[in-house]
Order: sequence, then C-alpha cells, then structure tokens
Amino acid sequence: MKKVVQTISQATLLKSPTGIQGFDEITAGGLPAGRPTLVCGSAGCGKTLFGMEFLVRGATLYDEPGVFMSFEETNEELIQNVASLGFDLEDLIKHKKIALDHVHIERSEIEETGEYDLEGLFIRLGYAIDSIGAKRVVLDTIESLFAGLPNQLILRAELRRLFRWIKEKGVTAIITGERGDETLTRQGLEEYVSDCVIVLDHRVTEQTSTRRLRVVKYRGSLHGTNEYPFLIDETGFSVLPITSLGLEHIVSNERISSGITELDKMLEGKGYFRGSTVLVSGTAGVGKTSVAAHFAEAACKRGERVLYFCFEESPNQLMRNMRSIGIKLEPWVQKGLLQFQATRPTFYGLEMHLAVTHKAVNAFKPDIVIMDPINTFILGDKENEVKTMLMRIVDFLKENQITALFTSLTSTESTLESSDVGISSLIDTWLLLRDIELNGERNRGMYVLKSRGMANSNQIREFILTNNGVELREVYIGASGVLTGSARVAQEANENAGLLKRKHEIERKKRELERKRKLMESRIAAMHAEFKSEESEALKNIETEQDTINLLERDKIEMAVSRKSIIEKRKKKKHIKL
Repeated sequence: MKKVVQTISQATLLKSPTGIQGFDEITAGGLPAGRPTLVCGSAGCGKTLFGMEFLVRGATLYDEPGVFMSFEETNEELIQNVASLGFDLEDLIKHKKIALDHVHIERSEIEETGEYDLEGLFIRLGYAIDSIGAKRVVLDTIESLFAGLPNQLILRAELRRLFRWIKEKGVTAIITGERGDETLTRQGLEEYVSDCVIVLDHRVTEQTSTRRLRVVKYRGSLHGTNEYPFLIDETGFSVLPITSLGLEHIVSNERISSGITELDKMLEGKGYFRGSTVLVSGTAGVGKTSVAAHFAEAACKRGERVLYFCFEESPNQLMRNMRSIGIKLEPWVQKGLLQFQATRPTFYGLEMHLAVTHKAVNAFKPDIVIMDPINTFILGDKENEVKTMLMRIVDFLKENQITALFTSLTSTESTLESSDVGISSLIDTWLLLRDIELNGERNRGMYVLKSRGMANSNQIREFILTNNGVELREVYIGASGVLTGSARVAQEANENAGLLKRKHEIERKKRELERKRKLMESRIAAMHAEFKSEESEALKNIETEQDTINLLERDKIEMAVSRKSIIEKRKKKKHIKL
C-alpha cells in the first residue's frame, strides 16, 4: 500500500487535509482545496458529523478557521450534539476559529415574488467567511435550501452558481445532500457539478448495521474506490482506509516464546517468529484458549502489551477459568499490559468489527493480538466475507509487526486439518489440537501442522492440562495407534515391567557368567598345578635321561680308547715275533 500512496501523492492537485483518521489516506491527502465536495447519503449516516469534524480538525490541527451554515439544526443544537464527540464548539467560536450560522427555511413561510436566486445566501455566507478569515465551509443540507423551489431549471442554474461562487471564494467546502431514489442526491445534479463526491451509507444486513464510505468521484486525483467501513464514536469519525495492505510488510527474525516450554522445543526450541500469525485449531474442549492464555502470560512477563479479543467469554470468566490451570492474568490487566476487548460477533457487522479492531490496535499499541475464537464470525453464508475480513486484519497486523494468535473451533463434521474460516493459507504457524479416544477415554493431542521458515517437530504430543498449566508429553505408538491417558500409563507399566525383567535376566546371565568364569579359573588353576607337577617330574626324568646319555657317551669313549690301546699292543707283539 505504501507504493500506492506514494504514487497517488505525486499528484499536483492542492489538497486540504480533513484530519479524519483514515480518510486522508484514502484520498491521498484530503479534499480538493478551494473546491466544493458533495457528501451525500441517507438520514442518519453521519453527513453532518463528517462536515463538523472537517471544520473542527481544520481549526485545531491546521489553523484553518471554518464556517458551518446549517439549514436544519440550530446553533445550540449543533453545539450540544457534537459535544459528545469531545468538540468544544463554544470555545472555538470564542476564539474565532469556527462560526456557526443557522438559516431558518420554512416552506409555509416562502412566498415567490420574483425570480428565485441565492444572492442573499452569498452575502450572508461571504460575511461569515470574512469575519473569521475562514478557509473551510460546510453547508448542511442543500435539500433544505431548495426545498421550496418548484422550478427545476432555476434550481439547476442556482446550484451551478453556488458551486462556482465557492470556487471563486477559494474556500474548501463540504455540501451535504440527501440520497435520491435512483441518484446520489435528490436533485441528481449536485454530483455532476461537484469536484469530489463522497457517499456515506448506513446499511442493515441480517439485523446488523454497518456504516460505509465510498469516494465516487475525485477530479484531478487518484483515490481509493472501494467501500470502507467507518465508525462514529466518542472521538469522532474513524475510517478504515484500506482493503488490504498487500504483501510488502517487513519480517523479523526475532523469536518469541509460546509460553509452553515443550511447544517451543517443537519449534526449534525458540518459539514463533515475531510478527507472524499463529492459528490454534481443534474441536471443542481441547484447550485452545489455554494455549492462547499461556502466550498472553508469557508476553506480559516479557513486558510486552497484549490485546485480547474475546468473542465467547467475558474477561472475568476467562480469567477465572485460567486460574484453574495456574495462569493468573489479573495482575497483568492491573499493570496495563493486558487489555481485553469482549464483544459478541453479532454486535457489529463484519466491516464494523474490522474497523473496531483497527481502532483498538491503534489506541493500545500492542505487541501481541489474540482473537478467540474467529470462527464465531461465520453466521449464515458469510464464509467469503469472514475470510476477507480476517485477511485484512492479518495484513494490518503484519504491517505493524504485531504477532497474532487466532483460535478456531473445528467442527466434528469437517476435516481436522482445515479451518472453518478458510484462512489456513494466511497462517505462518498452525497448531492443531485433537481428541484421541482409546479404551473408553478421551484425551488430547497436539502437533504442528506447519510452521513457515523453521524446522518443526512432526511428532504428536499428548496435551495435558495440569494445575501448573499445559504440559506436553511424548505419546506411545501401539498396534492400535497413538496411546494416551490410561493406555499410555498401562503401556509405561508394561514397558517398565519388561525393562525390569530384562534387568533381572541380565543380572542372572552376569551371575552365570561369573560362576562359569570362576569354575574355569579353578580348572585352569588345577590344570596349572598339575602341569607344574608333571613338568617337574618330566624335567627330573629328562635330567636323569640326559645324565644316562652322558654316562653312556662317556663309557663309549672310554671303551673306544680302551679298544684302541689293546689293538696297539697286539700290533707290537706281532712285530716282535717277526
């Protein structure tokens, strides 16, 4: 939207800012300066208040005095009526910032004596303008001025003359007019001679009223062409200026805790991205509000401001219910960090809810916005309208770097992994709570269906509400699926019994091994002793045998020596005989 505003603002047409919240953004600066603007609509749509706020804001914010010429309400009535908006007209009149002029016109008192013209009006209005140096003028309403004039030709001529006179005076003017049957005004001419035409509408659909504004025509300037909801409250007009802020918002890498440690672990141990949108969906009674309350409490503990929209429970009831799980929200309300906005969805129309949300966010400046639940807006065949409204809220919050958490009730007839309001594509992190029915018990489970920009767990966790808040536990996967509650306890007991049995079996095997080891070692010792004994005996035998061998060798040598001596003696005897 910023690009659009910058492109529109390049126009050279001089504009007069109205000071009405949101309207100047739609028109890229305000009303055409020095030209007449027609504000038309049916009775009760806010034409007079629009014109009066244009004058008051001009006088107080832009130092541009203004003249309000009324053909219906007296000066006293105007002062009293706008006092409820915080406008002190008496003070502004005293300081010559605003001049009020009531022109009484009664059909029964009108008598035609010649050609009808507005010369007397021009003199009276010109005097009022000159008396305070007015830059702005409001004429309310033009039908009263021409109510007694039957000649349409003269009426059209005088209308053109009035608009031309305003341009010649160089004042920025608002002229209010009643809505016609088939035309924007009863005369059907004002919209053609006006440089800017604004239509205010107060419609009732299915017993719900909505105020809307549309810029039908704006000569010399680009402008928003959609219908925009607006509020009239104690601060005046507040127009929701945009249908959608688009996809140009700034993103943050900062992570903030969900308030549930185990849930943060499922999101990389860091929680949500700041400025992201979180959806917690599930069937009735699964704990969606408890998750939202944890998030609100964690944000308040960080010193952040939280705006909590309740559409089903009163704030007191919600705070009482959360105390049962150890979440105390009252201290944060007292410190001004937590603010509740509790209304029934049927109290306003969808567009009005959108406008109220914008107004509350702009006033409180929260870091976190929680809407609990959003599916309550679906009444009848309004799914597309609800989706459009929520899309605009998401864009608005993202543009302001506000982290949003929505809860949504999923009907038992629809698929769990879908949202009844059809905004799943707008969600950054989607937490799904579900019922797990097993063995005659109803337990809760949670898993992260998606979380953009981060790794997240794909495991289902058992969701338990305790006196200390929400706890997430590992679930058991059995033959029949996920085990929770008593089935999980029984499975834990079976696993513990099996584990104990295995430990006992391990101990028995260790003892058996120890016995065999000792038996083996005793046998080895016996064999070692036997071996030592046999070795000693064998060594002795070997030594004896070796001695015997040595003795025999010695005897053999001695015998050989002895034999050699005998032979030599025999040879000597023989030689002597010869």
